[in-house]
Amino acid sequence: MAGHGYDSGRLNLPFVGICTFGKYPYVSDWDAIRADVAVMGAPFDGGTQWRSGARMGPRAVREASTLFSFGHAGAYDFEDDVTYLDPSKVTIVDIGDADIIHTDTLRSHANIEHGVRKMLAAGALPVVIGGDHSINIPCINAFDEQEPIHVVQIDAHLDFVDERHGVRIGHGNPMRRAAEKPYVTGLSQIGIRNVSSTAREGYADARSMGSDIQSVRHVRAMGIDAMLARIPARSRYYLTIDIDAFDPSIAPGTGTPSHGGFLYYEVLELIDGLAQRGDIVGLDLVEVAPDYDPTGSTSILAAQVLMNAIGRILHHRSA
Repeated sequence: MAGHGYDSGRLNLPFVGICTFGKYPYVSDWDAIRADVAVMGAPFDGGTQWRSGARMGPRAVREASTLFSFGHAGAYDFEDDVTYLDPSKVTIVDIGDADIIHTDTLRSHANIEHGVRKMLAAGALPVVIGGDHSINIPCINAFDEQEPIHVVQIDAHLDFVDERHGVRIGHGNPMRRAAEKPYVTGLSQIGIRNVSSTAREGYADARSMGSDIQSVRHVRAMGIDAMLARIPARSRYYLTIDIDAFDPSIAPGTGTPSHGGFLYYEVLELIDGLAQRGDIVGLDLVEVAPDYDPTGSTSILAAQVLMNAIGRILHHRSA
């Protein structure tokens, strides 16, 4: 019988060692990224309109991710009968955080964009941990020299405000900024519900600019497969996940919780189906604010979603 992998090397329990994402190797030289996936933190929350604290998200998600690093032979999912993240087949690195300049959104965003460009130049899948949702703006900016992308947003809020008191790059603006890009072919905005950050005319603008908007109740009524069928097939997808897409009963640690949200398996099935429908070429997860998360469940959820998303993206690429 083959060994499990615990028979050699350190046991390396989750609370032992340096806290990189998933305990994957740390690469400080952004010109020396050699991996299938590169993870970067974007600890910026200067775009928030209510409760701040998402700047601490990358650190909390990294710590939570160590729970899923236990073992040496990938992650076996008995439901799928697949071993995801087999280290003999995939390479993942953590490149640390983009530098954040306090009170300076433009420079902070420029540093985030620089990191994403470095990951793309290395041929790695960029995975960015926010931070508030404004960090999606520099992430999308970095794709201007890539092939066109379709943006898939899983979120409670539309984030389609054009300008408010001169602000165009806060966490209520990212999907509007994405829709304006000539290389963004459209948006699928999934999970939108309740009182939104965007007024009624913003919904009309979003639809006129190529957005398909579906709420949690819409998705549940039609089913995951029908939702996936609404997304253009065989496309390149940029996936942005706001943790407030999940119900606050399982994800309280966020600045703008919204009741009536998704549960874990609903989002996992969406991501898995999306990874089979086309190619997810970029990913961010935002708005984890650990100070509102007394049990750590939100950070653990975020880490679990990211680890499973990465595993399924790479698995379906090689299938």
